[in-house]
Amino acid sequence: MPRTILFAPGAGAPSTSSWMTAWATRLEALGRVVPMDYPYMVAGRKRPDPQPKLIAAHRAELEKLADRPVALIGKSMGSRIGCHVALEVKVDALVCFGYPLRGQSGALRDQVLLELTTPVLFIQGTKDALCPLDELESVRARMRVRSTLHVVEGGDHSLSISRGKSKQEQQAAEDAAMFAAVRAHLAQFAPS
Repeated sequence: MPRTILFAPGAGAPSTSSWMTAWATRLEALGRVVPMDYPYMVAGRKRPDPQPKLIAAHRAELEKLADRPVALIGKSMGSRIGCHVALEVKVDALVCFGYPLRGQSGALRDQVLLELTTPVLFIQGTKDALCPLDELESVRARMRVRSTLHVVEGGDHSLSISRGKSKQEQQAAEDAAMFAAVRAHLAQFAPS
């Protein structure tokens, strides 16, 4: 049975953004990709809904999928909300592109990670102010579930390389490495 990937966006851009569509295309090599948007995005609002509403919307999208196995993959806020959903509904794997460990207020968002029982892959940039890698490593050391970290050298919160002579070549190489990390993570939970 093929894998289904529910793919959730970050707070600032919908599933139709260039980053999301490029990654949805890549991820199609690993299973059926179902992109989603949160209600505030669909309504054209900029401000995200309260967390309970985001979790309910994400869970509703998951429950529409009759197919299993399923992986929740998300960018930034979509990854964080996916982790909350995984506490409520069994999924096979989690992938977090740019997990926002620190919120806008600076508060540490680690409790959901400490409660996870679903294996998770974090893909984080070294220049991501919302997720200092030393803090993530401290959280990972306390997590009860297996987690993996793939580091994007020079990557920002969107995992983009902002400097360097051959920025496009570096970005292509980093994107390929990220994809390989996702493939390896999901292969551990291969569909039967």
